[in-house]
Amino acid sequence: MNEDIKFILDTAKEGMDKAMDHLVRMFVKIRAGKASPVMLSSVMVEYYGSSTPLSQVANVSTPDARTISVQPWEKNMLQEIEKAIMNANLGFNPMNNGDVVIINVPPLTEERRKTLVKQAKAEAEEAKIGIRNARQEANKDIRNLDLSEDLIKTAETDVQALTDKYIKKIDDVLERKEAEIMTI
Repeated sequence: MNEDIKFILDTAKEGMDKAMDHLVRMFVKIRAGKASPVMLSSVMVEYYGSSTPLSQVANVSTPDARTISVQPWEKNMLQEIEKAIMNANLGFNPMNNGDVVIINVPPLTEERRKTLVKQAKAEAEEAKIGIRNARQEANKDIRNLDLSEDLIKTAETDVQALTDKYIKKIDDVLERKEAEIMTI
């Protein structure tokens, strides 16, 4: 295989891998009824005058499937952490027992599950757009090479096969995430 074509295919694969990784990271943030420390990853706490991620001022853990526990490094941070969780607008009602902030994760309603599935589908579609953009870029680069028509067609077929493989991966990941969200 021509070195230029191999480089273009590798670059396209890299772009498709990035789209896939982004999708997986976004899916982790979509809660499926179980408590997870990731649910609080967007929470920023006011810490000595600067906005700091919650994970840098406290230990966030899940003692069970319905509870998130936030153990601050400094006890005087309890109220700030509670306030930050409320301000993050995540739909949680934190309680503090003097040592730890405890969040009970309510079970998802049917309506909320359907909304989360829509959100997951939208994220999957964004990833597919990223995959198609990588394909389009690779095909453009291939056409700019000084090659025979046959080599260009073969290379474009290879790019399409790679694209199809990644689109299938996205569909599989989405299917698993939908099942996870809809499982009560």
